[in-house]
Amino acid sequence: MSVTRELFRFLGELARHNDRTWFNANKDRYLTEVRDPLLGFIRAVAPKLAAISPHIVADARPSGGSLLRIYRDTRFTRDKTPYKTNAGLSFALGARRNVEAPGYYLHLAPGEVFMGAGLWRPSGEALRAIREAIVKNPPGWKRARRSGLSHGEATLKRPPRGFDPDHPLIDDLKRLSFTSGVSFTERQACAPDFPRRFVIACRHEAPLMRFLARAVGLSF
Repeated sequence: MSVTRELFRFLGELARHNDRTWFNANKDRYLTEVRDPLLGFIRAVAPKLAAISPHIVADARPSGGSLLRIYRDTRFTRDKTPYKTNAGLSFALGARRNVEAPGYYLHLAPGEVFMGAGLWRPSGEALRAIREAIVKNPPGWKRARRSGLSHGEATLKRPPRGFDPDHPLIDDLKRLSFTSGVSFTERQACAPDFPRRFVIACRHEAPLMRFLARAVGLSF
């Protein structure tokens, strides 16, 4: 089972009717057009991701696995719309509960499909560990980021405390996220070969994932 045009159509309609009455009336459509195809996608890519790293978790359970919840957490935001208007899949490295792990991410929304890799907004402890790894092994970091890092991510205006402001990699040391990614079209996402295309993109970002994993003490 693969991603279909119906998935994008459903999410587009959800963006226009983001309320519980509409969603409950269309819950069966969500299950058959969004949830079930994405669970099939997870099952399709799981062995291929395991070939990149046996530590990547691809869990096809309907809840609590790689498929992210469609329900928004509205407790701490003024935006009280109850549902996300995109579908998301997360394939993180297995880690202890108190360790932040880099991972792969697939974002699906009308007009916006992309694969992300790396670690977004890590906590202070993980952030410092990554910075120290960059300083300790500049050649390894340069190889890891060879495909390029995401632009537009938040960065510090000043060098982080405890790091040389004249370090040749100071722009990377000022980063608050370490991510990269690849964009796709809806047509590509709906093609039968999309699981393979997604995995190829993930494999391309494996050096970044490996560097970040080792920096925070995880196997890759």
